[in-house]
Amino acid sequence: MLLIGYGNPGRGDDGLGPAFSETMAAKGLPSWEIDTDYQLVAEHAFDVSQHDLVVFADAEIGASFPYSFREIKPGAPEVLGSHSLVPETVLALCQTLYGAEPRAYLLGISGKDFGEIKEGLSAEAQANLVKAEGFFLDWAGKLSAGMT
Repeated sequence: MLLIGYGNPGRGDDGLGPAFSETMAAKGLPSWEIDTDYQLVAEHAFDVSQHDLVVFADAEIGASFPYSFREIKPGAPEVLGSHSLVPETVLALCQTLYGAEPRAYLLGISGKDFGEIKEGLSAEAQANLVKAEGFFLDWAGKLSAGMT
């Protein structure tokens, strides 16, 4: 299983994805490979192809809940560039290039302070991060026990 947390920690709450993956890495979750990056790129398709399940974790703008969690499928973007892909595009590349179709989920963690160059999360984002971590640890535990 693979967890990819992505975003820019130098842009306030955009650092929620990396903060999440770094916290999960520190917990030493068995059977999880954890990656942290600034953005998703085409090279992530290979990493994703090596796993049966992947979770993408990113900041979410304008959400009314502390976090969201949903299954995602491969999809083509309106514009394909070599930088900053969305998870659905990474999955489509994984399918096209490697013939792999892992189950995939997107964990969006709500933030409110984006864009400005600054380190650290807002108090609201930090609280949402804690809630998302609790959810994920519970979900991952059930997954390991064969309950999901």
